[in-house]
Amino acid sequence: MSESCNWYAVQTRSNMEQCVVGELVGKGIENFYPAYDELHQWADRKKLVTKPLFPGYVLIRCASSSQAKLRVLQTHGVVRILGSGRQSEPIPDEQVMGVQQMLASGKPCFPHPFLRAGARVRVRRGPLKNLIGTLVRIKQHTRLVLSVDLIAQSVATEVDMNDVEVISPAPYAAGMARAFDSISSLNRM
Repeated sequence: MSESCNWYAVQTRSNMEQCVVGELVGKGIENFYPAYDELHQWADRKKLVTKPLFPGYVLIRCASSSQAKLRVLQTHGVVRILGSGRQSEPIPDEQVMGVQQMLASGKPCFPHPFLRAGARVRVRRGPLKNLIGTLVRIKQHTRLVLSVDLIAQSVATEVDMNDVEVISPAPYAAGMARAFDSISSLNRM
């Protein structure tokens, strides 16, 4: 019986993500290096530069055995496998698949500050259908934010408000409404 594989976050030395990926591929270790393209402009030229979505991290999929993890740790540029204490902690499959789906959608993706608060929504249609994330509104733009909790990193893409349905409201919304009512009643006194 073969051991099941989980996704783990590997911390890399600074700017070593692509080198680590190359070595992991050479060792036959499944990995995911989420990246995006960003246009850089200098005085004399413009260039499309590929940047890591989660700087300093590469995601790997391997067995939870100490032997499998040792092969990863012996890779040049790898600092550690994230977890608590000496125990590595797997990343839920749905978080990794969500980031993969977001990147595969063809929509522009970019890093986003890590979030915990906000309404949880599910995308109802389009290339991001069934993806679950946090809804954020910045100026005139509505964004879907996916978070990888273990590495405290998030990725965002723009979505149409009409394409999402709320799964659970923002956890602070009810408390904020009660606080607002209390302040309003104090102001009337």
